[in-house]
Amino acid sequence: MQKGRMKGNSGRGHQLSNGTFGIKSLDSNFLTSRQIEAARIAATRYMKREGQLWIKIFPDKPITKKPLEVRMGKGKGAVEYWAAVVKPGRILFEVGGVPLDIAKEALRLAAQKLPVKTKFVIARDYQA
Repeated sequence: MQKGRMKGNSGRGHQLSNGTFGIKSLDSNFLTSRQIEAARIAATRYMKREGQLWIKIFPDKPITKKPLEVRMGKGKGAVEYWAAVVKPGRILFEVGGVPLDIAKEALRLAAQKLPVKTKFVIARDYQA
């Protein structure tokens, strides 16, 4: 698999589908599986396992690396970690079944663990 380019906005996954609240990416980056997991744990800990959390991205891109002090050539390196390609506008996490203030704080804590700028979004049919 080639590196590719991260040009333009997200073509899909830019609207809330499951939850009432979510966080949306404002810039592009690779999110590693460890970063996604750290964000998930931060959000679920704050919500104290009430409500539901959906992870809307999946790390399906293998990132390879050659070992240290190895000469050029001799093929592609081994897979170092897996990453999700995130473009601007992509919904990263969704939350449902919790009040607005709890969801906002939980997703703020999750966003701190991620290397992208994010924005808190609310579903159109939400009534306070």
